[in-house]
Amino acid sequence: MAAFAEPHFEAWHAGPSNVTVIDKVLPEILHMVHPHWNQFPPMNPLWHSILGFAIFVLGVVSMLGNGCVIYIFSCTKSLRTPSNLLVVNLAFSDFLMMFTMGPPMVINCYHETWSFSAFACELYGMFGSLFGCASIWSMTMIAFDRYNVIVKGLSAKPMTNNGALLRILAIWVFALFWTLAPFFGWNRYVPEGNMTACGTDYLTKDWFSRSYILVYSIFVYWTPLLTIIYSYTFILKAVAAHEKNMREQAKKMNVASLRSSEAQQTSAEIKLAKVALVTISLWFMAWTPYLVINFTGVFETAPISPLATIWGSLFAKANAVYNPIVYGISHPKYRAALHKTFPSLSCQDDQSSNDGQSVGSGVTTATEEKA
Repeated sequence: MAAFAEPHFEAWHAGPSNVTVIDKVLPEILHMVHPHWNQFPPMNPLWHSILGFAIFVLGVVSMLGNGCVIYIFSCTKSLRTPSNLLVVNLAFSDFLMMFTMGPPMVINCYHETWSFSAFACELYGMFGSLFGCASIWSMTMIAFDRYNVIVKGLSAKPMTNNGALLRILAIWVFALFWTLAPFFGWNRYVPEGNMTACGTDYLTKDWFSRSYILVYSIFVYWTPLLTIIYSYTFILKAVAAHEKNMREQAKKMNVASLRSSEAQQTSAEIKLAKVALVTISLWFMAWTPYLVINFTGVFETAPISPLATIWGSLFAKANAVYNPIVYGISHPKYRAALHKTFPSLSCQDDQSSNDGQSVGSGVTTATEEKA
């Protein structure tokens, strides 16, 4: 990622040759900055402007999009289902991520360094980790719930409101455990890269500190990844088997296809699987670069430049934008409710809104809650 920039564009030699990226850092937080960053010259101010503008746009889009998801899912009776509580929790986490991290980043980009206190830096790093972890495990719970309904079918135990609320509580308690640990000595939150953001310390050579990054990645990256892959692999297998049975049945009846409610359900399930896979893929595209940066620092496999950390941080924050867009495009009942509530934000007309409602009404209740 660091190779994205030309060397003459990344550095900005407006002063003496010994000026570094940390020279603008406030004296009260200099003790938090790892010596690794002292080798890099200041970045071209244009990069700060680009980053600040990008974060501003992402923040506005994310807060508007996730705010719409929270409002519509909470206020539309047909969408107030136990499964959709997990969707609302995901939108809530994504909203808070950009609400707490977007404005400080824009201000810091303007000043071209971290312009708040040391404690604010720690809070910033904690919020990013907290809401990121909550989003990750909300996506994981959504995937497993869909596996439970689509793969197990009628034999599955339906999730209740209390069951959904317990899952949401567990997500936040789990996220708080991992994100509060650095305050008690297991790793720490420090300024990083171009000094406009703070995150976990992946450069300290102490293996007790490094162990936090490794264990955290197991429970907040690899375990969700394997769970989601497992869930959607069996979802796709179940959908494929269902389609095969439908084709064989139609062939026995000497008809081209079975135009029934079951066929409509199959269509909804295929769409559901595609949407979920796209959502998860976008999420992993967002978080993998930052994981690579952390592992690169822990194992010292390559030099990490300030510009590289910018792109990793930007990709991670962009995750908060993807989910409301995906749901707005693919969720028929949500799209219909959005069109009814905020017509200016909807990309459909009244006819397509009605079509979306008719498609949603043709599926079973279990699938309808998640389509």
